[in-house]
Amino acid sequence: MKYLVKKELIKFGLWKDLNTIAGYIITMVTTIQISDELLERLKIMKLHEKESYENILWDLIEDCMELSEETKKNITISEKQIKEGKTISLEELKRKERF
Repeated sequence: MKYLVKKELIKFGLWKDLNTIAGYIITMVTTIQISDELLERLKIMKLHEKESYENILWDLIEDCMELSEETKKNITISEKQIKEGKTISLEELKRKERF
């Protein structure tokens, strides 16, 4: 019986549509309510027209996250190197690496 249903769906070109619908069902999407003011601010934050609000929200969450201990350590080391003058200019780096 299952094969017959699948065969009929394929015959009428509906099997692909059924798979697409199943894909949407598996991808759980949630709607949230936000104020018009917040919506306008999110629109302003878009880097391009097709950027999703989800990407904007993830970027905001990432900005609020605390830096890892390794990152904090690397920043401290870099600040020390800058104070000690252990840096080179971009032009020097280009010459050194032959860019």
